[in-house]
Amino acid sequence: MVVSVLEEMRIRSLGVIDDAVVELSPGFTAVTGETGAGKTMVVTSLGLLLGGRADAALVRIGARNAVVEGRIAVPEGSPAVVRAEEAGAELDEGTLLVSRTVSAEGRSRAHLGGRSVPVGLLAELADDLVAVHGQSDQQGLLKLSRQRQALDRYAGYAVAVPLGKYAEAYKRLRAVAVELEEITTRARERAQEADLLRFGLEEIAAVEPRAGEDTELAEEAERLGHAEALASAAAVAHAALAGNPEDPEGVDAGTLVAGAQRALEAVRAHDPALAALTDRIGEIGILLRDVAGELAGYADDLDADPLRLAAVEERRAALTALTRKYGEDVAAVLAWAERSAARLIELEGDDERIGELTAERDALRVELGALAEELSQARAEAAERFAAAVTEELASLAMPHARVSFEIRQTEDPDGVEVNGRTVAYGPSGVDEVELLLAPHPGAPPRPIAKGASGGELSRVMLAVEVVFAGTDPVPTYLFDEVDAGVGGKAAVEIGRRLARLAKKAQVVVVTHLPQVAAFADRQLLVEKTNDGSVTRSGVKVLEGEDRVRELSRMLAGQEDSETARAHAEELLAAARADA
Repeated sequence: MVVSVLEEMRIRSLGVIDDAVVELSPGFTAVTGETGAGKTMVVTSLGLLLGGRADAALVRIGARNAVVEGRIAVPEGSPAVVRAEEAGAELDEGTLLVSRTVSAEGRSRAHLGGRSVPVGLLAELADDLVAVHGQSDQQGLLKLSRQRQALDRYAGYAVAVPLGKYAEAYKRLRAVAVELEEITTRARERAQEADLLRFGLEEIAAVEPRAGEDTELAEEAERLGHAEALASAAAVAHAALAGNPEDPEGVDAGTLVAGAQRALEAVRAHDPALAALTDRIGEIGILLRDVAGELAGYADDLDADPLRLAAVEERRAALTALTRKYGEDVAAVLAWAERSAARLIELEGDDERIGELTAERDALRVELGALAEELSQARAEAAERFAAAVTEELASLAMPHARVSFEIRQTEDPDGVEVNGRTVAYGPSGVDEVELLLAPHPGAPPRPIAKGASGGELSRVMLAVEVVFAGTDPVPTYLFDEVDAGVGGKAAVEIGRRLARLAKKAQVVVVTHLPQVAAFADRQLLVEKTNDGSVTRSGVKVLEGEDRVRELSRMLAGQEDSETARAHAEELLAAARADA
């Protein structure tokens, strides 16, 4: 099976590292060097590539920014490749190029496959590519939430399926509870709102406004207010068009147009152009007679009744009282009334809604209790398998008598959900508190690993957990930062042997100070400073043959040229090769 492999990292201006290239390979790679030489910067660099938090303090003094570039070989079609391509990244012959820049001011930029991407995308890809473990991760394992997450991760679908159903029911229950609390706690405010809406709707209903009525009344009021002037103007215009009966000798437009038409009628046959003009004058005469007739009718129909004007103004005042409160015009007032009526129905249905929500809440609590019970059972079954597998791994890590177990418990809570006849507290992940227990030797009672494990034991528990995960939920690359802290002697040899076996399934990179661990590595990298205290390209090199023996001797006795240390180093290498 082809898996992703971290092939190379280039680190510039990061901490003590000036400019260095870390060449990695499949299998087991050990990174060693003097204390303070910059080994941990390898872990820090990879953390940045994987979307870790940027810190301006990481930038080397005097540099404008720190840059970390990584090259990862990824199989075609893997989740990481699919997600990267969705973001616009391009692969270079099956290799994904990742870079992260941190400025001295703390600003950060990320690039993936030649494309600028959000830093969060790198963190998404990290879940499918690399598992990083250091001292902080060991401390994280002490948290109960992390222990529950580890158990759920190991259980896989057996827990994921009921947990998904539980989470959906929990989300709905919270939404119902929030709505129910809002209705009940705001009953007074909602009643006041209903009263205001009811008053407004009654006020509007009493007036009974029609859509567009305000515009119509405004036009009518304007007309009634100027009735005399309008009638006089219409009469003068009518006389000008059709003549004044009281002045038979007067000349009007209609008479003049008729005369013009008669004059042309006599000669129109002699010229088509003049005939066309004669017809147009005839049309004008018809139009004049029509307009004159309408003017006469307008004057006759014009209502100058002051009582009607008073009624119109009274109606307009009633509409204005509504528009001052409920909208800028009658259309807006009617829209407010429609919305308010719907809202009033909702508010007046509070009692019914409270009953519905209460019934739904109670049903959801019953459903949630059943799902929580199913989830707890799945966790209990997975916990037995997980604990047995970790215990078996600890036997291979020089802890043959240690026993790991899980305590899965619930807390009584009268406001909780019923599970197995008990009312217990619940949350978004179920009702279980999961705690990892360790009995380091026979006769010792199981105790929480936070209290019952030393630093070295905790390191080995962490490694055992990761080895178990590698068999059920593997990632392509594991990076351990001094996971062997607090360990020595036979336990260190067993850790080295276990890491070597893990490396048969995945790429393993270990930052270590123990020669017993480094001896098992397929490849050993030495990180060393120059005279000015920086790490350069020449300061990260692959150790082979005599150079590797010298470094293991230094790690053993602090003396590269000690014959005893050299003999021990060669013995460690030989034993590691024989074990492989």
